[in-house]
Amino acid sequence: MGESSKRGGLPTMRGGGRGQVGGSRLRQIQKTFNNLKITILCGFVTILVLRGTIGVGNLGGGGGDAETSQNIIEETNRILEEIRSTADLEEDAAEINPNITYTLGPKILDWDQKRKAWLNEHPEFPNFLAGGRPRILLVTGSQPNPCDNPIGDHYLLKAAKNKIDYCRLHGIEIVYNMAHLDRELAGYWAKLPLIRRLMLSHPEVEWIWWMDSDAMFTDMAFEIPLSRYNDYNFVLHGYKDLVFNQKSWIGLNTGSFLFRNCQWSLDLLDAWAPMGPKGVIRDEAGKILTANLKGRPAFEADDQSALIYLLISKKDEWAGKVFLEESYYLHGYWAGLVDRYEEMMDKYHPGLGDDRWPFVTHFVGCKPCGSYGDYPVEKCMSSMERAFNFADNQILQIYGFAHRALSSAKIKRIRNESASPLEVKDPLNLRHPTITGSQNQ
Repeated sequence: MGESSKRGGLPTMRGGGRGQVGGSRLRQIQKTFNNLKITILCGFVTILVLRGTIGVGNLGGGGGDAETSQNIIEETNRILEEIRSTADLEEDAAEINPNITYTLGPKILDWDQKRKAWLNEHPEFPNFLAGGRPRILLVTGSQPNPCDNPIGDHYLLKAAKNKIDYCRLHGIEIVYNMAHLDRELAGYWAKLPLIRRLMLSHPEVEWIWWMDSDAMFTDMAFEIPLSRYNDYNFVLHGYKDLVFNQKSWIGLNTGSFLFRNCQWSLDLLDAWAPMGPKGVIRDEAGKILTANLKGRPAFEADDQSALIYLLISKKDEWAGKVFLEESYYLHGYWAGLVDRYEEMMDKYHPGLGDDRWPFVTHFVGCKPCGSYGDYPVEKCMSSMERAFNFADNQILQIYGFAHRALSSAKIKRIRNESASPLEVKDPLNLRHPTITGSQNQ
């Protein structure tokens, strides 16, 4: 790629000219293809009607009437559903103005002052709770449709249960989203409009904590040291040297991070989001990211690479309020962790949060809900099962149970029932945990 491409800013406008013509041409081709599918559908229906009217024998067919008819009906429904889904996309596409820079919404100004005034008017919704602990909202979610791989829904449920367990123990509110709030920011980018909407809708929340659906808490006793971040607005797992010196595209991870509810965060979202609209912008931005970030493969712009590029290219503007956390695993890459759980159980204990007992295990590259991934499905699913059970044991021990093995959903009793249940000790203190996390602890 030429030097001008490497130095150029990321594209943030929908290209006119060829870009518009290309999009219009593509939609015309799609409509033609839909018409062809409708013609084929009519042919299927005609055959089905004839079979039922004059008989299979007169059409030269053999046995298997019911089965063949059922297959035709299923194929008919499939084609109709595909046409409906394509029509939805075309309807969305018609609303796009190709000459306007993408935004998440109207520009919000003076949010800090407006939020402070709202909090003063609504003391029943404090942003700091008992003991000076900030109110946290954990946000996660998944696609609105069923997974391509049916077992993926099962593991999404387990991951959701895992997050609910952690939040219940630590006094954290949780939102599980299944709606696409902005079709332009699909895929990895879908979290941005959701986070912004939640910030503006919940001024009582001090920190928004995003966590990917394929990440699990694996240390139920660990608490984030929020007082460490008093002077920061954005906390991610990452390494300063990798980001600012080596400019590595994996120098930080956006699968689990905390955003303070403030004007600075809204401004960062406004600067971050224009790199993400699907189509020409995302494709062109991806080329620039690949040219500027070490080790990045050639593919469309993703939110993580775009954030790293933004922090590097406008370091003076943004980096001062970003805390790259490496002392514990706000994001822990699963491939180096799941096979060591038994060793951790032998040597260490919950509450450490680091490589000895990881706070979060993140299944990057597994895509449990998709039809493909970077790793074999069997390996991913068995590893997710181990991670879930590793964490679930910390919950079950409160009630005197544990999984028979990390690979098994079956449980066993680990202590006898007591006639004095209130005197039973909880070694992890999770039954009634002392919640800290004060800003000034």
